[in-house]
Amino acid sequence: MLNNDRLLVQILLLTLLGACLWVLAPFVSALFWAAVLAFASWPLMRLLCNLLKGRETAAAGVLTAGWVVLVALPLAWLLGNLAEHVRDATELVKNVQVEGLPPPPAWLPEIPLVGERLVRVWQSIDAQGSAIFASLKPYMGQAGNWVLARSAQIGGGIVELVLSLVLVFFFYRDGPRMALFVERGLERLIGERAEHYLALVAGTVQRVVNGVIGTAAAQAVLALIGFWIVGVPGALVLGIATFALSLIPMGPPLVWGPVTAWLAWHGDYGYAVFLGIWGMFVISGVDNVLKPYLISRGGNLPLVVVLLGVFGGILAFGFMGLFLGPTLLAVAYSLISDWIGDAQPQEVVPPETKVQEHPPS
Repeated sequence: MLNNDRLLVQILLLTLLGACLWVLAPFVSALFWAAVLAFASWPLMRLLCNLLKGRETAAAGVLTAGWVVLVALPLAWLLGNLAEHVRDATELVKNVQVEGLPPPPAWLPEIPLVGERLVRVWQSIDAQGSAIFASLKPYMGQAGNWVLARSAQIGGGIVELVLSLVLVFFFYRDGPRMALFVERGLERLIGERAEHYLALVAGTVQRVVNGVIGTAAAQAVLALIGFWIVGVPGALVLGIATFALSLIPMGPPLVWGPVTAWLAWHGDYGYAVFLGIWGMFVISGVDNVLKPYLISRGGNLPLVVVLLGVFGGILAFGFMGLFLGPTLLAVAYSLISDWIGDAQPQEVVPPETKVQEHPPS
């Protein structure tokens, strides 16, 4: 017979837990990113604590301020420059409508096989510019709506980033107590295997973080090389901005795309074509190769499980799925492996090998 008092307490606890989750639901994404950032940079936190003689609050403040300088300031600079490029692009469209295209560049006819055809297309667009813009006008409204929607998403992401940088301070300061709380909770839930699964989750998240940061660093270096080749001003700052935006999906094109448009606007068509190809196939292409390799390196998960976790997680949960997908598959893979290992068939002794023991007469 059920204990009514105990059942009532359990219902109240579940109701309280549901209410807490409801309150925290708007901040789940920011809390998740703050936790990942604190976990990834925890060695720096320990180093700062040692340098500051155990003052955890001061170390957390210094490290949080460092993240603000490293991430938030380049992002603000990039958004300001992006707004200027949008105005330049608007002026370019208006000038083309009024004055037509400039003369085709001298190198365009020299392209093998298609050079003369491209010149004719250029002249045709120049001659029929107003008619072409009139035919494109219905689609320009749709493109504007798409840009507006993406701008709203970027704005929401920036707010989430700022909130994550605020919350990471508390993860730094109270991290050991949070980790002990989670460990004791898991021990009550699953027993002695709690330490194994905590180590599994920590290792998977660490490999994902290494993959994300390593890929972002590689993309930043490749972008910096491309910017130096084309001679764009502020190449180093653009490389840092590429590193910061490589942490989000489709981030690097927000750097090399406007730079490519800027080069074309100033008549450097050859460099613009080069940087567009370099950005599309080298800077952005390395993400699809290097990131899964770094995530799977050093772990005992099959590569196909890692790939499914990375790409399936992104499709299912968005960018958070980059961490959630491999972690969920790693835990499920380990659980199934443990279950199969524990279900070993018992050895059956054939009847003819059994020795009957008779009592002594």
